[in-house]
Amino acid sequence: MIDADELLTGLVGRGVVDVVGVPCSYLTPLINRAASGSAARYLPVTHEGEAVAIAAGCWLAGATACVIAQNSGLGNMVNPLTSLNYPGRIPVPLIVSWRGEPGFPDEPQHELMGTIMPGLLDLMRVGHAVVPDETARLGACLDAGWAEMDREQQPFAFILRNGVLNPEQLAEPPLPAPMVATVSRSRKDRDAPARMAALECLVGSLVDSAAVVSTTGKTSRELYVLADRPQHFYLVGAMGSASAVGLGVARHTPRPVVVIDGDGAALMRLGTLATVGAHGGSNLIHVLLDNRVHDSTGGQQSLAGQVDFPALARACGYARVYDCADLAEFADAVKAAQVERGPTFIYLMIRPGSIAKLGRPSVGPSEVARRFRDFVNTNLEDVNHVS
Repeated sequence: MIDADELLTGLVGRGVVDVVGVPCSYLTPLINRAASGSAARYLPVTHEGEAVAIAAGCWLAGATACVIAQNSGLGNMVNPLTSLNYPGRIPVPLIVSWRGEPGFPDEPQHELMGTIMPGLLDLMRVGHAVVPDETARLGACLDAGWAEMDREQQPFAFILRNGVLNPEQLAEPPLPAPMVATVSRSRKDRDAPARMAALECLVGSLVDSAAVVSTTGKTSRELYVLADRPQHFYLVGAMGSASAVGLGVARHTPRPVVVIDGDGAALMRLGTLATVGAHGGSNLIHVLLDNRVHDSTGGQQSLAGQVDFPALARACGYARVYDCADLAEFADAVKAAQVERGPTFIYLMIRPGSIAKLGRPSVGPSEVARRFRDFVNTNLEDVNHVS
């Protein structure tokens, strides 16, 4: 057996600064060690796919986060691993438990995943290795995994069997008390603009140093047509993950980080609102453009018509919430959010529909990721004037 501190020290020594994930009994010693205070901060999140997206955002900001998860959570991780990390060539380390390992009796819900896990990782082109139970072999295992991540520019999974880690006591400090949100709700009648007009207003209201993460579908496509810039990261997959990616970025840069979300995408990952409320930095600005339809797939209704998004953001711990009726209020909110302490949530209802003959980004996801990463890690001096 090995001590959790030995594994954690090995991760930190290879650059890990955040440990992000959802608990598993096999991982309890590692979580307890990280949560009780270590050089790698522990971020509890709502589900495993969210953890992958946050870790991808950390990488985009030049930092390394390790995702920890029970192997049953691989089901939640398939989408971001295959449609965010794979096309973007974003390497992140994973530590995944092996519940239901063949030959070791376990609960029935773990039997199938335990059997197929190595093959599932292979199908997703995620390299993997079993964590050794001897300290003398741990360093070589971690080195091999990091070398493969460097070579393939893809995630790598370290598989943890039951009983490999010695027990570790938990001395976890409480999370900070939720913020009492400052809420600004418009009293005007709504004048819903087209999405392109909202995006043009947003881009024109941002300081030049702002980094922008845009959700999948027509939002990213219209932003690309409007103004393709190195500080724009377009999600081509991983629907619902934009706010998690933005959170990962915001944790490791002083820049304003702006997430452009849609109603259908936000509903798909509502738990991330709580994660942003708990961990979101003062520089995170979450913009939600709500047209109450899935525009990219033909305009089918979403469930947004029965949801009060500003109220949800307030309840989840955002520091500031703006419910805007028109573009003038929207521009004012965006400008204010860049000088106020967040995380900030800005809501604007828009009209369904898109511009005719809308193109798609001609820049590949990997190039988008790397130019965005380069931008985030450049010097902030002399670029903070409002456009």
